[in-house]
Amino acid sequence: MLEIDVHPIAFSIGPISVAWYGIMIALAVLALVLWTLWSVKKGAHLTYDTVLNAALVGIPSGIIFARVLHVVDRWDYYSQNPAQIIGGEGLTIYGAVLGAALGLWIYSRFSKVPFNYLADVLAPGIILAQAIGRVGCILNGCCYGVETTAFCAIIYSHPESNGPIGIPVHPTQLYEIIYNLIAFGILYKLRGRLKPDGSLFLIYLSLYSIWRFGIGFIREGEPFIFPVLHQAQVIGLVILAIAIPILAMRTRWVKAGDTGD
Repeated sequence: MLEIDVHPIAFSIGPISVAWYGIMIALAVLALVLWTLWSVKKGAHLTYDTVLNAALVGIPSGIIFARVLHVVDRWDYYSQNPAQIIGGEGLTIYGAVLGAALGLWIYSRFSKVPFNYLADVLAPGIILAQAIGRVGCILNGCCYGVETTAFCAIIYSHPESNGPIGIPVHPTQLYEIIYNLIAFGILYKLRGRLKPDGSLFLIYLSLYSIWRFGIGFIREGEPFIFPVLHQAQVIGLVILAIAIPILAMRTRWVKAGDTGD
C-alpha cells in the first residue's frame, strides 16, 4: 500500500493559498496548449494565432462549465451553502471538455476555423492533459475509490488531506492516469488515419466515456442521480449513444496523408 502524506496546499503567499490541485490543473492546460502548438509546428493546418485565440476562448468556457456541472452534481450541499457556488475547488472533467468544446464551436463560427479539424488536433492533447490533472487529484485527496485491501491501495495520512484518513482505498486517480496515457498512445497513432474530420475527437470521447462509466462503480464521493449511476456515468452513456453510431456509419480508415473526405 502507498501512503500519501501530502498537504493539499503547496504554498501560501500572504492570504493567498496555492493548492497542488490548482498547480496540476494549470500544468494540464499548459500541456494541452503546448501539444497544439507542437502539432502546428509538425504540419497541422492551423496558425499559432488561431491556437492562442482558441485557448483564450476554450479555457474559460471549460472552467465555467466544469464548475457548473460540479455544483449541479452536489446541489444538495450548494443549495445550503450558496456563497460557495463561485469557486475553483470543485471541477468536473466532462464539464471542462464539453464546455470548452462549446466555446470552441462558437469560436469556429466566427473565425472560419473548421471545428471538427481543430477537435481532432486537440484530442490526444486533451487526454494527456487529463492524465496530468489527475496527479492533482491524488495530491488533493479527491476522486478516490472505495475501501479495499488490494496491494495497490493508497492511504491518506495527512490530517489536512481531503481523502479518508487512514483508510485504504482504490487509487482510482492512478488507474485513470494509466488508462489516459494508454488512450493517448492510441489517439496519437490514429492521427491522420480517420475521415471525416471529427472522428478522432469522437473516439476520444468514446474511450473516456467507457472508462468513466466503468470506474464509476468503484469511485466514492459522487452522489447518485439514478439508483446505481452517478452523473458522470449517465453523461458517458449519452455520449456513447451519440458517438458510436456516428463512428459506425461515417468513419473510415484512410492512408496516411490522404486528405480526401
